Amino acid sequence: MTEEVKNRGLRKQRKGIVVSRSGNKSIVVTVESRKPHPLYGKIIKQTSKFHAHDEENIANVGDVVVIMETRPVSRMKRWRLLEVSEKAKV
Repeated sequence: MTEEVKNRGLRKQRKGIVVSRSGNKSIVVTVESRKPHPLYGKIIKQTSKFHAHDEENIANVGDVVVIMETRPVSRMKRWRLLEVSEKAKV
């Protein structure tokens, strides 16, 4: 077994919503995290956008997806689509 295959389980995974299909085989995923405010302690929402590689073009806007960290695919894409957890309700 090669070293890369052993470390594959250590890569970060995020669950988010597809907000854009930005070209062929590319999606933009918004991930929401909840953290306490450093001074006041109130729980606040923070959102981050990730550009991900969608090899089969299966994700659509509104889908809930799981993305995984990977080697750089292009200038912006450092994540790839693992699975579509939930399809968007039309």
